[in-house]
Amino acid sequence: MTGAGISTHVLDTTRGAPAAGVAVTVNRREGRDLVEVGSGTTGEDGRVANLLSAELTPGWYQMIFDLAPYYGSQQHFFSRVTLDVAIAEARHHHVPLLISPFSCSSYRGS
Repeated sequence: MTGAGISTHVLDTTRGAPAAGVAVTVNRREGRDLVEVGSGTTGEDGRVANLLSAELTPGWYQMIFDLAPYYGSQQHFFSRVTLDVAIAEARHHHVPLLISPFSCSSYRGS
């Protein structure tokens, strides 16, 4: 991706493999409201190259990862993970999510 945007990569650390089929929604805070500005579903490689429907602008964003359908009937603790990120620069941001049925972790990627 050449423009400013948000991408993700969801990895299932229990299986040691990408997490395919995870729905991700991105909201942006506009005043007191949250406005959906994009979404996507991870592919076989666990990635979504661009979650936004328009160019990224600095601001406060919320990323929601819907994990319940991914785990299905498998016992798990986290059904949904929400990350609130403050983006100061209009450049590309990569936000990976590492998951297992009972833990999760994220970081600002490159």
